This record gives sequence, C-alpha cells and structure tokens, in this order.
Amino acid sequence: MPAKKRGSKRVWVDPDDAPEWTKEQFDRAEIAVGGKLLRAAQGTLTRPRGRPKKADAKVHTHIRLSPQVLGHFRATGPGWQTRIDDVLRKWVKRHRKESRLRTKRASAA
Repeated sequence: MPAKKRGSKRVWVDPDDAPEWTKEQFDRAEIAVGGKLLRAAQGTLTRPRGRPKKADAKVHTHIRLSPQVLGHFRATGPGWQTRIDDVLRKWVKRHRKESRLRTKRASAA
C-alpha cells in the first residue's frame, strides 16, 4: 500500500514583510484618527466595484407564463428571456400608438 503523500509545507510570511507604500498610495489613502475620518479615500479607492449601472436597467420580477409560451421561447435557445422582453416591448409600443390615436379621435369629436 503506497504511503500517504504529505502536503507541501506552508511558508510563514511575516506581516512586516509587506512592501513599502509609495507616495501615490499614501495620497489616495483614507486618513482616520481615533475612528474620526479626516480625509476620505481618493482616486480608485472610491470607485464602486463592478460594471456601472445602466440608466434603463431591467427589473427583476417573477411572472407566470403558460407552458406553451414558455416552451416555445425556451426551445429557441439561449437569450429566450430577452426575446420575450422584445415581444412585450413591441406590444407596448404598438398599443401606446393605438391609445394615442383613440385619444385624438375622441377629443376631435
């Protein structure tokens, strides 16, 4: 029976071995004394992480669809939710135009 292999030894790293800060890092750093913030972080440290939010970002919702509709769109492959969104956008756009026409006809009469 082969002997169990021992894991590699971890090399201890002294926290004092951290690299020296540059002047640019100090210039960007947040400065606080005794829990009181004297200067907020500058530059890249203040930017939010991740991709910027879109102005017209989609809203997460839960919707119930018939099995036939869901099956049809899922069968079209990846991106089926976007295709459902496109169909609904076209429907809304078409019906907005129709409601404007009805409003104009009613006001003209």
